[in-house]
Amino acid sequence: GRAKHLPSQLSGGEQQRVCVARALINHPEIILADEPTGNLDEANEAIVVDLFHQLHDEGTTLIVVTHDPEVAEVAQRMLVLRNGKLAKEKVNANFTGKIRFD
Repeated sequence: GRAKHLPSQLSGGEQQRVCVARALINHPEIILADEPTGNLDEANEAIVVDLFHQLHDEGTTLIVVTHDPEVAEVAQRMLVLRNGKLAKEKVNANFTGKIRFD
């Protein structure tokens, strides 16, 4: 297994998944996630987004920062910042929390 490996011995995706797991271990009420899918392949990205959807369904508040439009589009509410100012706000009427790859 990989449990005894140092962080530097893990791939970027493995490090990212460990980071998500560490953040969730204490069942926080609010999760602040900065690019949580940044180093993940599509399959693992979908797993993380689905996990966030489950957490939301259980009452956890999630604030996710992402540059990935596919991740942003599955949010219940999306705020777009440009030059430090709110440029756009969108409420997703079709919110499912499920990511789709075409």
